[in-house]
Amino acid sequence: MQPQSSSHRIRRRRAAALAAVTALTFALSTSAGTGRLTAGSVSAGARPLTHPAHPSALTPCMIRSDLDVQMSEGIPTSDGYSRSTGTVRALTLMIDFSDTPGQGKAMDRFHEFFPQTREWFRTSSYGRLDYRPETPVRGWLRMPKSFKAYGIERGAPFEPGYRRLVQDIVAETDAKIDFRAYDLLNVLVTPNAGPSALDTVLSVTFAGNGDAPTADGIPLANASFVYSRQDDGSGSYDKTGFRVLPHENGHVFGLPDLYTQEGGGAVGHWDIMSEDWGANNDLLGWHKWKLSWLDATQVSCAAAHGTTEHTLTPLARKGGPKLVFIPLDKRTGYAVELRTRDGNDEAVCRAGVLIYKVDAEVDTGLGPVKVFDSQRDSGGCTRSPNVHAELSDAPFTPGETFEDPRRGIRIAVAGADLDGNHTVRVTRR
Repeated sequence: MQPQSSSHRIRRRRAAALAAVTALTFALSTSAGTGRLTAGSVSAGARPLTHPAHPSALTPCMIRSDLDVQMSEGIPTSDGYSRSTGTVRALTLMIDFSDTPGQGKAMDRFHEFFPQTREWFRTSSYGRLDYRPETPVRGWLRMPKSFKAYGIERGAPFEPGYRRLVQDIVAETDAKIDFRAYDLLNVLVTPNAGPSALDTVLSVTFAGNGDAPTADGIPLANASFVYSRQDDGSGSYDKTGFRVLPHENGHVFGLPDLYTQEGGGAVGHWDIMSEDWGANNDLLGWHKWKLSWLDATQVSCAAAHGTTEHTLTPLARKGGPKLVFIPLDKRTGYAVELRTRDGNDEAVCRAGVLIYKVDAEVDTGLGPVKVFDSQRDSGGCTRSPNVHAELSDAPFTPGETFEDPRRGIRIAVAGADLDGNHTVRVTRR
């Protein structure tokens, strides 16, 4: 289970739930080649592919964990998650309850998230993910029990309340739906069920569980549930409220939570897996490599001693080199990418080279990624609501340098050309 990101004031209320995160994440069973859910676990498609011309060049940068890490940042992504390229069919159901009847039309609830979610994935993946939401039941699906009777909480995957809920969803729809035809399940709950997101965030994803309820002979282990409305009162909900769903679906593809009990202080607004309230944002380049949205030719592995020079094109722009990785050991390293205000990144107030550390042995929700701030204690450059301000000016610009003296690593931004591409110089002693 992966709790969603939220505003800083909300995060304090979620500390207790986050403490249990490591017990709540499981591998998703998929079938090879299709990504459909199956009862057995076989190789999934959400894997970066090494270029046949130089596969060994990237090997030192494909960090891994030897531990049982929940949603590890390691590459390639572990077997079992839904594939993240090609056509992905998302079964999307809108449900309500006798004590909390649906507000308005069910398709109005659907349109709070679509077509925005589909377009978000299209933009972030450079068109490599064709995300198709399907709604075979277009009205509210009334559950046989009241919302209160299910006792929904942020507990372990498919604890009794969720198990009863999913079993009832299956019972109400099995005659109309072939669950084997879909890659993932979205359950959009009527927003008046449960507390407001300003009080308690209930939205959750179960990214696989062998003990999940079944339908048509397969476990429904690949499911995201969205409650309430992620409305911060700034008047931006119609534009940004959908972003909870790509965050939750990110877990289905194997991405961890990047926020911690302290909020978005580790990564800020540089990845939707860190903050999904407020202004739009993209994924880190590391995550795009994990999801096979970047080719091997777009990734440079600076593993050798000495000085190497690398060109980076803006992450939002299709094509060109996107990521430099400097491995520190078999499980950690520094990632370098160029972020600009373009594509899904609408809140960037200081464009430049983003540098962050990735640790494949840190569990989801416990800080597997840490962004380095080029302007420490500056207060940041944004005033956008629900954007972690301190890290908003984190990128390094030409003439600025990041150094790790203990490791003998130096990353210098050497310059930029008229097209906005940046040159970085990596030195390993």
